[in-house]
Amino acid sequence: MLFHVSARLEYAVRFSSTLILNVHVQHNESQSIVTEQFGVEPVVPLEHFSVPGSDNRFVRLETGDAKSLTVSYAATVDCDHDILPTRNLEELPVGEIPPEVIPYLFPSRYCQSDKLARLAWDLFGKLPTPHDRVTGIVDWIHNNVEYLSGSTDSGTSAYDTVTQRTGVCRDFAHLGIALCRALNIPARYFTGYSYQLDPPDFHALFEAYLGGRWALFDATRLAPLNGLVRIGSGRDAADAAVATIFGGVSTRLSKVECKLGEGQNFTPLDRGDLTRAAVALETNTDATPEA
Repeated sequence: MLFHVSARLEYAVRFSSTLILNVHVQHNESQSIVTEQFGVEPVVPLEHFSVPGSDNRFVRLETGDAKSLTVSYAATVDCDHDILPTRNLEELPVGEIPPEVIPYLFPSRYCQSDKLARLAWDLFGKLPTPHDRVTGIVDWIHNNVEYLSGSTDSGTSAYDTVTQRTGVCRDFAHLGIALCRALNIPARYFTGYSYQLDPPDFHALFEAYLGGRWALFDATRLAPLNGLVRIGSGRDAADAAVATIFGGVSTRLSKVECKLGEGQNFTPLDRGDLTRAAVALETNTDATPEA
């Protein structure tokens, strides 16, 4: 499936600062980049880099004397979403999980699975299959946490979200990850461009490792899972934030788009479809997070 994605970010700069941006789409076995453009006005020193063991693509910008910055990104991406029958998503004991996936079982900064273990086992531990457990987690979050813009901040964790019962897509993703890990199901954070997301924006959700595959789950239900383009993945948002700012920079504008490519026919998967199948948009399974 072909998608056109774009982002325009405008920043006000109070003093010389550094930004690390993660807006470039990944290039991997499930995503191929057909065209891509990136620009910054005014011209400032920048560096493109990736962290070893990750497919995330970062840009580091030095603002210098600039008082404002405009960042523009656009790409045409061909995505291959796999549909995974749930009957193939079998139980994978911890003793059989590949070593490179094991770090996604551990608690992390925003996903304190160790603090949510009793809740997770009480609510979902008796469900018959790992897919049922993850689906149960997604349904529970959707039904018990209110999606409310501006209700949380960059420090909000999964434990906070359980207490506050409000959040945005990032918080829904962190809570899903934490509850999965508490049930010994590896889970990781996903950020990307999302077709049919309203209003358009960067979108966060999570992946669970089931039957040897990374399957996508979204407790917000704001967009179809087969309309995603991956930007980044990691243990939580600390590994895959769209923008990390060091200094005196504030956002003036964030405009994001994801459009269907010419000649494409798109059929969104709904909640009913996801009881029988899961969606995968995988990266290299040997990408291990840094310690």
